[in-house]
Amino acid sequence: MSSEGDTYLDLRPGIDAPQVRRSKVAHEAMESNASVALNVAAPSRRASRLPKQVQFPLIVILSFSMSSLGYSMLNEGTKGELAAIAKAPELKYQVALLAAWRIFELAVGWYGNLDGYDLAALNVLSHGPSQYLAAAFYDSSPWTAGACLAIDSLSSLVPFLLLRPLSDSHAASSAVPNKEIIADRTITLSTGLLAGLIYAVTFLVAVKTFFSTNFVLYFPGITRIEPALDSTYGLLTAAVLMGLFGIAAHSFIFTPFEATGRTSADTELDKFDPASATLAETLRWNVWGYHTRTKVAILRTATVMLLTWVSTFLQCYMTINGVEAYGAAAYASIWSLAAMATGMALELVGDV
Repeated sequence: MSSEGDTYLDLRPGIDAPQVRRSKVAHEAMESNASVALNVAAPSRRASRLPKQVQFPLIVILSFSMSSLGYSMLNEGTKGELAAIAKAPELKYQVALLAAWRIFELAVGWYGNLDGYDLAALNVLSHGPSQYLAAAFYDSSPWTAGACLAIDSLSSLVPFLLLRPLSDSHAASSAVPNKEIIADRTITLSTGLLAGLIYAVTFLVAVKTFFSTNFVLYFPGITRIEPALDSTYGLLTAAVLMGLFGIAAHSFIFTPFEATGRTSADTELDKFDPASATLAETLRWNVWGYHTRTKVAILRTATVMLLTWVSTFLQCYMTINGVEAYGAAAYASIWSLAAMATGMALELVGDV
């Protein structure tokens, strides 16, 4: 990165300062852009040799192409099941907005230095709520909704795998801090279960308290409420989705959090003296005076919250028949709140 402060804005996990220095000595003959790679040691495979100027446009083209092909095949295979609940964008700007938002999601992954697994997990968390709405409350089958979610995730995962190496935290590199925690299956299972339960409890509490009336008032195209809330069908659909959410949240938030080692910035932070600090330094310390691994958890949780809310709102309001804007916004807020609670819980567990 160009400066130490820039590392705080990187969504990747950091590594300890001695390892950074060793990497710099070992790679001092490399070109100047190698400094970016030093934040993630020993990638699992070689990065793309394509010019940087064409890599992100290629990501966009590949993603859109895979998504279009996947949805076309799915619509043919389900004999128009998607078209039965879909709402065609009413105005041209809505089509442009949906496309622009998809490009923004890819840009967050690319310029936030996420790898393919990160972006696939982020797609599950941000696109899952709208697919759950279609499967549980409309006439879309769970298999069709699951296929849609798979298409959205794979159309992000595959292009990134082709053009960017996996981070050490996902490649099980020996250089990753807390490798034994990341690789422990019991911890993986328990943290994934915790994340899934938080999502499930947040949604069920919202539905059982204030949101059930919103389905009637602001979702005029809804086809069922009772089966999705109380029947075995609804519970099984919710359990599968929450299981996916748990796995995705563990991969996107908990694993990079644990894989972040102590940095030189943390040492400087520990030396902070409020008695001798300037007003600007004190304000900065109070607002953003966290250790690097905590900043990773905060930034990733905030990313999930933002993308979940906007993606859910746009997908529900603009693509699902019979969803009003207020209803879509309220529904998206539930899942964004669940993402915040999940991120906080995983950060607390990781600090134990």
